[in-house]
Amino acid sequence: MIPVHQLKAFTKQVFLKIGFSDADADLATTVLVQADLRGVDSHGVARLAGYVRLYDHGRLNPTPAIQVVHETPSTAVVDGDRGVGLVVGPKAMQIAIEKARVAGTGWVAVRNSNHFGIAGYHAMLALEHDMIGMTMTNAAPLVAPTFSLDKLLGTNPIAVAVPALTQPPFVADFASTAVAYGKMEILQRKGQEAPLGWAQDAQGQASTDSNPIKNGGALLPLGSDREHGSHKGYGLGAIVDIFSGVLSGANYGPWVPPFATAGFMAAQEGVGAGTGHFFGAMRIDAFRPADEFKQHMDNWIGAFRNARAVEGKQVLIPGDPERDMEAERGANGLPLIEPVMQSLRELAERFGVEGLDG
Repeated sequence: MIPVHQLKAFTKQVFLKIGFSDADADLATTVLVQADLRGVDSHGVARLAGYVRLYDHGRLNPTPAIQVVHETPSTAVVDGDRGVGLVVGPKAMQIAIEKARVAGTGWVAVRNSNHFGIAGYHAMLALEHDMIGMTMTNAAPLVAPTFSLDKLLGTNPIAVAVPALTQPPFVADFASTAVAYGKMEILQRKGQEAPLGWAQDAQGQASTDSNPIKNGGALLPLGSDREHGSHKGYGLGAIVDIFSGVLSGANYGPWVPPFATAGFMAAQEGVGAGTGHFFGAMRIDAFRPADEFKQHMDNWIGAFRNARAVEGKQVLIPGDPERDMEAERGANGLPLIEPVMQSLRELAERFGVEGLDG
């Protein structure tokens, strides 16, 4: 169990060592560790070594000149200059929020970025402004559309954050696949099989292989197969890819470059610039008075919380599990499995940064 402050201090030092400014190192660290705090271990410090490998391969610019390259009063396209998405993402979301202040809604498409961590972090930035936040990103092609043997889409997550008055906010944050690839990586590190429905083999048959990509297989869309609605997950992933990639001028479909942890994949950039994201902010009072809306959100949440549940279960509101985990881990520290600890020790040795073992 690693105390949060200790993990943050270590992570920031690594980002500083590869050339980040102090402010950007702070921001990247906050986004990354927030994933661990919220229980999304697949997108937390387990990815730190991957960001360093992106830097090593010349695909991550530690001092990007992030700029708006096209805009209207309510929209913008941002070029991330190959910056880390942990920094590009929050800055683009702030642009969307500022657009919404003026126009009621703000929409920002991003190109030439990299992996941006958990989508929910960026969506939640809108909450303190009495706005609804929405974020999405495309990702490397690990996913076979329904009936396909070819990998054409990423796990392509979507997040929406909605404020309430006295209730905690509604925060939905999910991949458009049966599972995020990071969860497969965790199973790989533990030497465990994957549940049936997460992946298919090279022949398109359901597989429990936790490393299907290396063996010619693919991850499956949300729904797993056609009979269970995989065409809907495929549709969601396609929407994210079009908004994030085609609309922004980033790479899309099979051309989205792999994250560095997927070292077995060859980058096929060529139709756009880097990875793409999409951000939205909607000012609630552009639709109805904010407090009135939030009172009704309290009512909406209360109705779901009070729903009759099957024995031994409880109806949860999106965001509840992550919020509970954040409270627990904030107090007790973050559990890191041994392979992740080993990757951090290697970074500590490489950069001369104080480790996490004592």
